[in-house]
Amino acid sequence: MRGRLLRAGVRAGPPWRVLFFGTDRFAATALRALEAAREPSEDSLVSRLEVVTLPSCLPTALPVKSCAQELQLPVHEWPHTGPVGQFDVGVVGSFGRLLREDLILQFPYGMLNVHPSCLPRWRGPAPIIHTVLHGDKVTGVTIMEIRPKRFDVGPIIKQEEFAVPPRCTAKELEVMLSKLGADMLISVLRNLPESLKNKKEQPKEGVTFAPKISIAKSCIKWEEQTAAQIIQLHRAIGSMFPLQTLWKGTAVKLLDFVEADSIPGFAGQILNDHGAVPGSLIYHKVSQTLLARCKQGWVGIRAVVLKKKLTAVDFYNGYMHSLFQQNSRAVHQECRFQTLNLSTTKKTLKEKGTLAQDAKQ
Repeated sequence: MRGRLLRAGVRAGPPWRVLFFGTDRFAATALRALEAAREPSEDSLVSRLEVVTLPSCLPTALPVKSCAQELQLPVHEWPHTGPVGQFDVGVVGSFGRLLREDLILQFPYGMLNVHPSCLPRWRGPAPIIHTVLHGDKVTGVTIMEIRPKRFDVGPIIKQEEFAVPPRCTAKELEVMLSKLGADMLISVLRNLPESLKNKKEQPKEGVTFAPKISIAKSCIKWEEQTAAQIIQLHRAIGSMFPLQTLWKGTAVKLLDFVEADSIPGFAGQILNDHGAVPGSLIYHKVSQTLLARCKQGWVGIRAVVLKKKLTAVDFYNGYMHSLFQQNSRAVHQECRFQTLNLSTTKKTLKEKGTLAQDAKQ
C-alpha cells in the first residue's frame, strides 16, 4: 500500500516528504521536478516539499530561493533547516556546505545528492566548468548518498553518462545535465528503498577534483596558452567571467571568440607569422574579426569591452587603424595584447555571487 509505514514514522514507499537543499539554476531544475511530482494523483511521488538555501548578499535572490517562492514552497535559510523529524529524505543540489552527521541521520532514507559528473571524476564544486575546460568528451550525472565531513565521496545510487556536444559551453552543458539529473532523481524516488539497497561504493581509481575557479583564471596568458586552450577556457568560464587581457596598460575584456580556421580566407593572411609574437593583434577586414597570436595558432575575437562594448570594427577603427596607416606591415610591434596579472587572492566566483547565478560550475 502506498505510503504505508515500515516502522514508527518511517514510510515504506511514496509519496515522500522531501527537504531540498540547493542554491543555483542546476538545483532549481531538480526542485521544479520535485514540485511536479507533488501534483495530487494516484502515483504522486512527493507529499511534502520544503526548501533550505543559503543566505545571499546579492540584490537578487538565489535561483533556488526564487524558484521556491514562485512555487509557494516553505523556505528555510541555512543554518536553519526547518522542523526536525518530519521528512523522509533530503535531496541536495549545488549546496556547497558540508552537512553534519546529526542532520543526515534525521532522514530515515538519508540524503541524496544530484552531482553533474560521473563520480569519482570531478569531485568538488565546479564539475561542469572542469569538464569543459579539460575537453572531456563524456560526462554525466551521479545520484549519490551523502556522507558527513567530505564532499562527493558517498556511494553511487544511480549514474548515467552523457556525451558532451562539440563546442559546448559550460552554461549550455549545465542546462542539459540539469534536465538529466532531475529525471534521474525522480527515477530514484520511484523506488527509493530498492535504489538504496543497490548502491555501490565509488571506484578508488579515476578520482579527480574540480575546485572553485578564481577570477585570475580569466586572464589570458598569450605566451603560455595555445589558441585551442584559450577557446576552451572561454567556453568553460566566459559566461561568468569574460576573458581579460591588457591593451596599452588598460584592462580589456574579450567577447565572442571564434576559431581562426573557421574564418574564410584567413589562412592566407597569416604570412608565416612573420613578425608576430604571442599577443600580436591583426584585423581581418573581410570577416570583421580581430585575430590575436597565441603560443600556438591564432584566435578570433569579434567584440571587446574597453570602457564600453565595442565590435571588432569599432576597436580597429578607434585603436588600430592609425598604426596600420603609418606602416603597411601586417603585424605591428605596438599592436599587441599583453598578459594581465591579477592576484590569485581575488574573489572567487562564489564570493562574487556568480556561482549561484551561473550554475554549479
